Amino acid sequence: MKKNLFPRVPWHQIAGIGFILIFIVLIAIRLNILQIFMIHKPEVESSAINSMPTSEVWMDISQKGRKIGYAYRRFIDTDRGYKLSETVFMRINTMGTIQDIHFTTEGSLNRNLQLEDFNFNLRSSLFSFRLRGLVDERQLTIFTGEPGFEKRHDMTLQEKPYLSSGILETAAKSGLRPGQSRIFHIFDPATMGQRPVKVTATGYQDIMIMGRMQRARKMAVDFMGAQQYAWIGQEGDVLREEGIMGIILERVTKEQALAGMAKAGSADLTEIVSIDAGRDIENSAALKQLIVRVDGPYEGLFVNGGRQSLNGNVLIVDEESFPERGKRASSNDDAPRSFLEPTPLIQSDHPLVRKKVKAIISPDDPEDVKAQKLVAWVYKNIEKRPVLSVPNALETLQNRQGDCNEHAVLLAALARAAGIPAQIETGLVYQRGRFYYHAWNVLYLGNWVTADAVFGQLPADVTHIRLIRGEAEQQIDLVQVIGRLKLVILKTS
Repeated sequence: MKKNLFPRVPWHQIAGIGFILIFIVLIAIRLNILQIFMIHKPEVESSAINSMPTSEVWMDISQKGRKIGYAYRRFIDTDRGYKLSETVFMRINTMGTIQDIHFTTEGSLNRNLQLEDFNFNLRSSLFSFRLRGLVDERQLTIFTGEPGFEKRHDMTLQEKPYLSSGILETAAKSGLRPGQSRIFHIFDPATMGQRPVKVTATGYQDIMIMGRMQRARKMAVDFMGAQQYAWIGQEGDVLREEGIMGIILERVTKEQALAGMAKAGSADLTEIVSIDAGRDIENSAALKQLIVRVDGPYEGLFVNGGRQSLNGNVLIVDEESFPERGKRASSNDDAPRSFLEPTPLIQSDHPLVRKKVKAIISPDDPEDVKAQKLVAWVYKNIEKRPVLSVPNALETLQNRQGDCNEHAVLLAALARAAGIPAQIETGLVYQRGRFYYHAWNVLYLGNWVTADAVFGQLPADVTHIRLIRGEAEQQIDLVQVIGRLKLVILKTS
């Protein structure tokens, strides 16, 4: 039996729906925005790497002719290697809400540009995120949280880590000729994921930069099918970059970079990447089944399985049956114990999270009642508004506000602390004739059941179309469908 815990939420109250997509775009695509760390087997001579000059670069960030931010990067030659510092400011519009967001990155490198240590900070109007790390060969040790309250996490990397802020410069110095390509494997600290980036030299082009025509090498950057282009100057510095959603970075003076910011910020990024449904649905929460045609690069995503069945490019989403009361997970169930474990952003073992769980549920409650109480508490107590930060459960519990991402990480942490295996799903949800990127949960109550704490739904309605199941490292795979996926509603019942 479907259980809607609350009436459907009015559209204007669903703040930040789909921000997980926008955040992934800004951190995953190799712009000068968050090009943090590169994992790469050097295919250039060490003498070429050692020739990296000391430099200072300012760049404008614009979207469709409107300035929305700037980036500043300083690369210094030291006695032991190199120091890099990077500062980025952006004014972002999501769901009609304008927020400023700041990133700062500092890194120490050896003479081969191999990463030795780093500090990463993100700050917006409401939230902040801190991460620092140390590297020993292929072992990466990261620390999250405020100083004095940090938590350690160890990761084994595929290769020794290299700085990714110089990925284009390094590719240019490696002697790529037109038509030649090279693969780089980048690691991003905010998602803690690794993915390949293909850089291809396409030729030469004259472009106007800072009032004069300059000869530049044009590079094509392919990140999981998302295309970006960059122009490298004769001295090996990036002059211009063009990314998806019309975002452009261009070399300017310091005075130009710090001036002329648009008060309105970017265009509404959530609306830009939403998908036209082709028709309206009167009462989506009451549907038993949704049938859509899916066109686009969805191969490799978790589209088929569970309540979703894919036949060719026709996807059927069926309403879930609420699990039989009292049925619990066992060692033979499809609910590995790992989904009860804490992670860097889902701090289910934190005393504050455990204390809140004890206040919400009773130890004698059946599993389904526990789940309903947790979904209801998050729905009622977390203010729905866009948040520009790395979503984490502890901060959400303390600040009591956030968008779909904050709701999802907090519900996952509360559920795991209550002994209910929980994961995060990301995909699309229908609203007002369009599909918007969104995040929700799946809870194990004898079988996996969707739960959306933004809507107060358990199970979630059938217009929730899952593309990915997993945390930030897996969610980065959404990049491949941005602006390329199409849905057409064929039937509702």
